[in-house]
Amino acid sequence: MSVHRSGTAHRPRLLAAGILLAAFSLLFTHPAPAATTPARGSAYLGMGVLAHDGQNGTPSTGDATQTEGVDVSSHQGNVAWSTLWSSGVKWAYAKASEGTYYTNPYFAQQYNGSYAVGMIRGAYHFATPDTTTGATQANYFVDNGGGWSRDGRTLPGALDIEWNPYGAACYGKSQSAMVSWISSFLTQYKARTGRDAVIYTATSWWTQCTGDYGGFGTADPLWIARYASDPGTLPAGWSYYTMWQYTSSGPTVGDHDKFNGALDRVQALANG
Repeated sequence: MSVHRSGTAHRPRLLAAGILLAAFSLLFTHPAPAATTPARGSAYLGMGVLAHDGQNGTPSTGDATQTEGVDVSSHQGNVAWSTLWSSGVKWAYAKASEGTYYTNPYFAQQYNGSYAVGMIRGAYHFATPDTTTGATQANYFVDNGGGWSRDGRTLPGALDIEWNPYGAACYGKSQSAMVSWISSFLTQYKARTGRDAVIYTATSWWTQCTGDYGGFGTADPLWIARYASDPGTLPAGWSYYTMWQYTSSGPTVGDHDKFNGALDRVQALANG
């Protein structure tokens, strides 16, 4: 009887040990949870480039026909503009807005600070085509720093249209619906400012999400994103790029750009 009682007494402990081992097994074999979706408002120019297109070298230096620039967002905070100016950076874009729910808290320091050291500056808007219409976002952008004035130092506003960091790459839109959204933004921006907006995008995203639509190239300057030794194949409708974001790991500020022309061409775009 004592043997029988002893075996019975050990059974609950053996069962508990088995459950514990199974739990540990699940802990170490279960896939890690997916990366959390970033907070709304945290997107920035080129946020999806490395993940989708990668990085393949950097352009050659010392090209006198190109002018160095940078782009910044709240991630950079208060920017050391005098350091950038001394390093040869002559133009800059600062994120002004995203969707119709976010404005950059550092925008004034970035937009006015770059101007104060002598740079030609502009503002950009991170598009979220799944939240509101293109025209609505164009109005929000203009109302929150994205306007334009013919002072010779202000570039036309830029539409940052790229991979959705908060969900499906094309924001749940068909290619034709995406083209319509972009057209709505551009039309309203021009109505409000008198200028054609710059379009920032990557060729791979543009092909996937607009079907490589070629109808904007005659009016809207192209700001191409590609972290490589050359800008690569351009989206349909553009035979040349106006600006090129070529790295996210430059000095002082990570995102560096080249304007396709000498400083007088940057000034010409500012003057309209």
